[in-house]
Amino acid sequence: MSDERNNQDQDERSWLSKIGQLFSSEPRSRKDLEDVLSVAADNEVIDEDARSIIQGAMQVADMQARDIMIPRAQMVVIKSESTLEEILPQIIRSAHSRYPVIGDNPDDILGILLAKDLLPQILKKDNADFDIRELLRQTVVVPESKRLNVLLREFRENRNHMAIVIDEYGGVAGLVTIEDVLEEIVGEIEDETDIEEDQHIRRISDDEFFIKALTPIEDFNDYFKTDFSDEEFDTIGGLVIHAFGHMPARNETTRIDDFEFKIINADQRKIHSLRMRPIRD
Repeated sequence: MSDERNNQDQDERSWLSKIGQLFSSEPRSRKDLEDVLSVAADNEVIDEDARSIIQGAMQVADMQARDIMIPRAQMVVIKSESTLEEILPQIIRSAHSRYPVIGDNPDDILGILLAKDLLPQILKKDNADFDIRELLRQTVVVPESKRLNVLLREFRENRNHMAIVIDEYGGVAGLVTIEDVLEEIVGEIEDETDIEEDQHIRRISDDEFFIKALTPIEDFNDYFKTDFSDEEFDTIGGLVIHAFGHMPARNETTRIDDFEFKIINADQRKIHSLRMRPIRD
């Protein structure tokens, strides 16, 4: 019993020493910080959720708007000449709270419409003079290379929730919301408007897809008409980790049959999201 107690004391001194080193001097690398977090979690100084959030916050500093943006092709936009009767069904179908309003073409973003700003219009008996331009909020524009940690700080300081992402030529590349950034830190934020079939697989472009690591292999097979076995692994994340042969880090890529998988978000214990593109030889 005495030996067991001595071992516990030694373990406690070990992780306390490591945490003490962290705060007594500057960490020399991110790995040093992750090691301390690992020791703290193993010894229940912090729980796994706290550890995951801290690691997510560190990863966000390395990510850019292009990594998480909703691509232009998937943006739900409203045309400026639309009537109230045309807008309302579109808002009901998509169930978003904010919409970019465009002019002559998708690159002509006039402003952002908040769905709640339409409520007073609905109560009016006559909307013959309805002009959507009078309801628009200012558009926040950011480049594809915008760092997510900087973007999150600007969202908070300016109390904005959506930004339009532009490419190097000034064209609209997509949009990003504060929820998208927060999900990279705390994990998926789901609400009652989320559509079940869209939770795991999302098309980014003609030949690229966003895949959640928890996507069941059966669902992946159904979506892409593949025949990956689910006897050994249940999720696409498990299949990808097996292909790597180690716990992959962000931006690592691997090939499985005719698909290339790139790690988008991962920590030391699991991967969270991937990008996949079919390989056409």
